[in-house]
Amino acid sequence: MIEIDWAGEAGRLRASAEGETDWNAAVARSLVREGDKVVADIGCGGGGMAKALAEALPGATVVAIDADPDVLEQAREHTAGLVRCELASMDDGAEPLRRAIDAPADLIWASASVHHAADQQAAVDALASLLAPGGRLALAEGGLPARHLPWDLGVGEPGLELRLDLAQDRWFKVMRDSLPGSVPMPYGWTEALTRAGLTGATTRSVLTEAPAPLPPERLESVVRAFRTRIERLTGSSQGHGHGHVVSDEEWLTPEDLDAWRQLLDPDGPHYLGQRSDLAVLSVRSVHLGHAPR
Repeated sequence: MIEIDWAGEAGRLRASAEGETDWNAAVARSLVREGDKVVADIGCGGGGMAKALAEALPGATVVAIDADPDVLEQAREHTAGLVRCELASMDDGAEPLRRAIDAPADLIWASASVHHAADQQAAVDALASLLAPGGRLALAEGGLPARHLPWDLGVGEPGLELRLDLAQDRWFKVMRDSLPGSVPMPYGWTEALTRAGLTGATTRSVLTEAPAPLPPERLESVVRAFRTRIERLTGSSQGHGHGHVVSDEEWLTPEDLDAWRQLLDPDGPHYLGQRSDLAVLSVRSVHLGHAPR
């Protein structure tokens, strides 16, 4: 059983919003159209994309929506009055979202939020129903696992990052299965958009790359992200608000856990934050569908 405490995640989501400013700005510019009047970010997290959309569309109404009040407060602070922040949940269907947005919307963005809905297709259907004729629904889901580490770190068995990805994939399945009323969706996101009645469904993947050596702030962000992932799989916050209740299943072997503890120990000789060979290579996918005119 896995339960996510979003209040415990609020700080991390805010940090993510602040750290992804360039990515959000570039994607927002590629999505908006001249004449867009109403835009919504559903499951807005720290408000990074909502802020980017507001900056890309001066004069438009941008609404940031999240189901957790603590998360929404972080988005409100981050967006600093550029957007309207509203409390609503996809789990309650389309109508609360419609009222929050004052729909219809010209563009709806949902990043890594639909996969937390028990019935993902029903959530996509609900979001699609909020679009104005010709409006667009953009779902940021999936891509390729990011790469940061050399294959051999000199600690533990080589391939440590690959095995962490596999463990996280198993964790994700259990998280999905733990959702009350969870419904499988055995097809891809463009098919989900098509089934929701949208046309021209397509995917665009965005590459982010930062070569080694990383600047200190970026290096710290990468190490912090690894620490969060390990805490998620171990159920131990070690003083950091990870916000997860995790089953007793062992996601990583004791040998791999020991290696990660060494790599994440700032006082140890193998601390990742002291290395000059960490990099960032990330591919994130955005799936886009259009409402009929």
